[in-house]
Amino acid sequence: MEKSDVPAAPQTAPGAEARFPYDRAAVERFRQTFPRARWSDERKSWFVPGKTAARRIQRWLAQEADLRGAHDDSKGRDAFAFDPLSSRYLEIADDLRIRTPYSRTVLEELRAVPWASWDDELRAWRVPFRSYEELRRHWPSIERAAGRAEPEERKRRREASKDSEEYKVARLQYAERRRRRYPLPADDLPRLGLTVATEQYGIVVFTEISGELVDASELAAFYPHLIEAKVDHFWGRWRPATLAELIRTWPARRAAGLTERQRGWWQPTLPELRIARQKARSLARRRAQLVPSF
Repeated sequence: MEKSDVPAAPQTAPGAEARFPYDRAAVERFRQTFPRARWSDERKSWFVPGKTAARRIQRWLAQEADLRGAHDDSKGRDAFAFDPLSSRYLEIADDLRIRTPYSRTVLEELRAVPWASWDDELRAWRVPFRSYEELRRHWPSIERAAGRAEPEERKRRREASKDSEEYKVARLQYAERRRRRYPLPADDLPRLGLTVATEQYGIVVFTEISGELVDASELAAFYPHLIEAKVDHFWGRWRPATLAELIRTWPARRAAGLTERQRGWWQPTLPELRIARQKARSLARRRAQLVPSF
């Protein structure tokens, strides 16, 4: 800020303070608009006297923001003209518009670009030219992630992974989850209807104990963390806990210890319940959006 030889106005006088990043031209414009304004070294701000000072300062700051934005957009256009980006994901209009397949990485990168915003009507991200240099810095990651998210590329990766051992294991684990069964120690069974936490499936409610002994090979294949217990296990039938059940559940005071984790189930803690409640709320919202309204 530019200093003034005139002493700052006393703080008891009606008026308001103005603070903005130092720029010589901006200071000159400010002093032309507010000739009675005085600079305070102590408060590092301008003091504008008058009962309407606060409103007048806000109006001037808004005008300055528009002026700086137009200036920065002009600089961004010059930078783009000198070193342009060329990509099938980028369209040039009054601003820069980005359309890509859905990718979480793309979202994270664009959210890190100042002034970038999603336009629901255009179904595109809009970035003003003032943010061109920042967009250019993020662009390699954006374009790489967008390419990986293309349907053809996703399909190619799926086809390539089908012969891998990881894919086969994942398919077997998915099939096991769909059976909605879980090994429970024969000497320490949970109460039916009780909301409990498990290693693989999160917070669930057991609805039935089948009495069928779990084969050791199945235990080793899908639930290796329970082998250390060295006890017989029965299959228990489970379902996900509802949001209402999760809200009613009283949390444990401390996290599950080694004994409880080897048992395979335990009373959930508050952090575990919070995560489960958040997922249950998200699921409820998605289901509500799928229900047609008449």
